[in-house]
Amino acid sequence: MLGGKDNYEVDRQFVLATAQDFPEGVDMARQNRLFLYRAVRYLAQEAGIHQFLDMGCGLPTDNNVHQVAQKFVPDARVVYVDIDPIVLAHGRALLAENASTTVISADMRDQDAVLAHPDVQRLIDFDQPVAVIFLSVVHHLTDADDPRRILRTVIDRAVPGSFLGLSQVVSDDPEIGAALSEHISQKGFPWQTRTPAEVDVIAEGLEPVPPGLVNLLDWRPDPFQPALEPVPPPLLSYVGATKRNKRFYEYGGLLRKG
Repeated sequence: MLGGKDNYEVDRQFVLATAQDFPEGVDMARQNRLFLYRAVRYLAQEAGIHQFLDMGCGLPTDNNVHQVAQKFVPDARVVYVDIDPIVLAHGRALLAENASTTVISADMRDQDAVLAHPDVQRLIDFDQPVAVIFLSVVHHLTDADDPRRILRTVIDRAVPGSFLGLSQVVSDDPEIGAALSEHISQKGFPWQTRTPAEVDVIAEGLEPVPPGLVNLLDWRPDPFQPALEPVPPPLLSYVGATKRNKRFYEYGGLLRKG
């Protein structure tokens, strides 16, 4: 959906099958990736953040967190977290010559294990502000996982001036959201579509960076930011689906610990 090359036939077949019932997914994936650029740029350039923890990073594509952050802060340190061995193999190859960035094998649901990992302790100084980001992965955390605990573990222990970045697929209609949750969960992926109000609960007590938690299209839009790779031809017919209907959208933003 992002036009990258690091994906497999099983990924492509899943996306094509899912897009037939939920065509908004292509737009939302791309909107989230464009938001990542704007959010990390803000953190590095305006908020002065020099270290990042990216939870559930997925396969690398263009404008990954370290590439954006180090464009504005060359010595920025980034730790990517993922549990998929294929993600780890690709990430390690990409980062082989970048001493200030690494990818670790850990389950983002086990935040204590993430924090105890030697590479996290080596690269992240928790006496200084840190940005911990969960972009387009919160919907993979069901209520049984206790998403508030997972998303708040690092930021609640971090020093003031640290940031939490998050985004997830939401629907204003709980019934429509439940249909998407059931469809994707049946494919073997844990998934829980939420309403915006349910996501807001996770953010209580943190200071939203204006404009707050919103549809990602509305988070500091920048028509001049770097473009993504073109949409692959099999998915072109789904581009613009979020303009044609409003069943789902990607919701999120940045939150600061005061």
